[in-house]
Amino acid sequence: MDPQAILNQAVVSLNGIGGQTVSRLEKLDIRQVGDLIFHLPLRYEDRTRVQSINQLQPDCTALICARVISTEILNRGRRMLICQVSDETGYLSLRFFHFSAKQANSLSSGTLISCFGEIKDGYSGYEMIHPEYKVIRQLDDCITSDTLTAIYPLTEGLRQASIRKAVQQALRLYNDNPDSLPDLLPTSLLSRFQYPGLNAALNTLHTPAPGVSENTLLNSQNPALKRLAFEEFIAHQLSQKQSKSLDKHWQAPVLKSTQPQVQQFLKSLGFSLTHAQQRVIEEIKADCASNSPMSRLIQGDVGSGKTVVSAYAALLALSSQQQVAIMAPTELLAEQHLSNFSLWFNSFNTKIIFLTGQLKGKKRQQALEAIADGSVGIIIGTHALFQDAVTFARLGLVVIDEQHRFGVNQRMALRDKGQQKNSKPHQLIMTATPIPRTLAMLNYADLDISIIDELPPGRIPVVTRAISSERRSEVIAKINNWVQQGRQTYWVCTLIEESEVLQCEAAEKTAAQLAEILPNVRIGLVHGRMKSADKDQVMQAFKQHKLDLLVATTVIEVGVDVPNAGLMIIENPERLGLSQLHQLRGRVGRGSDDSFCLLMYQSPLSKTAGERLNILRETSDGFIIAEKDLELRGPGEMMGTRQTGQMQFKIADLERDTDLLDQVTEAVNIIQQQYPKNIQPLIKRWLGTTTKYAEV
Repeated sequence: MDPQAILNQAVVSLNGIGGQTVSRLEKLDIRQVGDLIFHLPLRYEDRTRVQSINQLQPDCTALICARVISTEILNRGRRMLICQVSDETGYLSLRFFHFSAKQANSLSSGTLISCFGEIKDGYSGYEMIHPEYKVIRQLDDCITSDTLTAIYPLTEGLRQASIRKAVQQALRLYNDNPDSLPDLLPTSLLSRFQYPGLNAALNTLHTPAPGVSENTLLNSQNPALKRLAFEEFIAHQLSQKQSKSLDKHWQAPVLKSTQPQVQQFLKSLGFSLTHAQQRVIEEIKADCASNSPMSRLIQGDVGSGKTVVSAYAALLALSSQQQVAIMAPTELLAEQHLSNFSLWFNSFNTKIIFLTGQLKGKKRQQALEAIADGSVGIIIGTHALFQDAVTFARLGLVVIDEQHRFGVNQRMALRDKGQQKNSKPHQLIMTATPIPRTLAMLNYADLDISIIDELPPGRIPVVTRAISSERRSEVIAKINNWVQQGRQTYWVCTLIEESEVLQCEAAEKTAAQLAEILPNVRIGLVHGRMKSADKDQVMQAFKQHKLDLLVATTVIEVGVDVPNAGLMIIENPERLGLSQLHQLRGRVGRGSDDSFCLLMYQSPLSKTAGERLNILRETSDGFIIAEKDLELRGPGEMMGTRQTGQMQFKIADLERDTDLLDQVTEAVNIIQQQYPKNIQPLIKRWLGTTTKYAEV
């Protein structure tokens, strides 16, 4: 048998693995024997020594040997078996809620047992609830382990003993056939960064050597753990770089524009482009002039003018008789784009269609026909753009706004819409969430990155102040004065709970309270559970100054541009991340007058929350804020990876292993140049068949 085929066998080939266990293991993404080897312990239990009862500490696990003093069944609301044991240094209770008569009889007075479990502070001293126990004849029969016992992640219905037995079988097969899992990182690379070989790392984590402590194994600097995270990061970055080079094998339509068309477009803007916008436009023009598909990410702070740059890219496509699809995460943001693009392309003979899930019946059918026959040039919408019914005549450019809010499959589906034989559309991705360099290296190794690092002239920095909620009455008085001066205000409600229902209820309650206190102020309400048409109506009323105060949930984070709104109150800002607070603050400061953002926090503030609010007060630079957000919150939460399913790691942890990323980039370059044969096996080992997301 081919050595590598040994670990490619289905898990059902192992002893004790039946049909039910197979389906449970599948929920943990374990299908082959080799998958078990990369299913690492969550923690460890110390069964290497017997502890005396007088040494026990609450919330710790321990192995004891003791004699049963008494056993009784209690029926106090819930039937339970209570067993009192002693080892001459003290007493301990064992509590069982699920037990049989046979079990109760086996724990009769005088019986000697070995027992393992977690120590809890009970009603009458320390106790173990549902411990593992074994009846023994004498103290010498109390079997201790030579090493710490691994505790693995489980799923419903799967017992720890079952998965431990399966992992041990897989490890034995691997250790008997080391060629079944070759080390794909060259020895020179491991020596350079002082990492152990693959076999040593895996055995250290599954079967630690005698005397190794749990702290040593779970320490974030454990070389065995770091080495596996290092390899996994390398595989992900290689996958993205590979997809970038594969993109070059595809054709894309060449997009160019004539000078008169460019002049016409620039004239329609009514403002001059910044140097940063011009620089990024030149990069896009160079990409689009090639017949290889562009894959470019534009990073730009709130208000830096990314949309205008994407409109210039759209001009290139339209001038080359190609269609443009612009996808935004919310209808509110899509409507903002519709408004801007309609204004900027008003003098062009170009039809623009707005496609969302709300478009129904005959109007929807007409829109789909216009997209399919090519009579419409610009298609703006939400995720409705990539539904099966949508067929593009000649899609030359895909623009995705606030890309991190879309799932991977959604983003791929839109690009796939424009795929024809050996041709793909150009793709431009935009984000107003500046991405720290370390995360960009990992998440976007397949993209060329452009940064708009300059705000349009005349933008006055927003004055940001933190104020305790105890001064709420002062804040409300400020709103009243503000409105009397003819200015408008946002009031943003946040909640710890991620429940949209609760957030909306909080916003409704706040709007009602403010309406009572401020009878002369015209108040509107916007939240995520409103119908799109109702939401749009309120937003339009606010934009047209038919409303003075807009109470909203964080739904207004993107897509609202009201220059006259220069005051924002954010309730409970300590509950949001820095980047999200910065996004919200970006809704004000769009006019030529002074603007203010009041962060109304609940006292007392934690040290971290206080640090976050201070950072916001001190800087309006989105890139500095993003770096600080990374330090304080961690990458997974910041990037939204938990929601959008961008990169799922088996072992690596962005929060724990960020310090590896510089090493990873260096290692990837070495492998590409000196060990190209290892690239595909590395990608297959860590990503399997799920590598397609890298093409996004």
